[in-house]
Amino acid sequence: MVDTSRGDQVGEFRGVAGPYWSLRPIGGGTEWEAEPEQVRPVDPIERLSAETARANARSRGELL
Repeated sequence: MVDTSRGDQVGEFRGVAGPYWSLRPIGGGTEWEAEPEQVRPVDPIERLSAETARANARSRGELL
């Protein structure tokens, strides 16, 4: 899913929390809540880009 209210941040759908959807960054990390009307399906290129960015950050030893 893409949260358009957070600069098109890509996350995996984790569930519903009241009126919000819980999303988690691709590959792990801290979940956040998003308004359903601000979320759209991710396209394959966006997902690949998010996965690559996470792998690159890990290879540099960055805390994620």
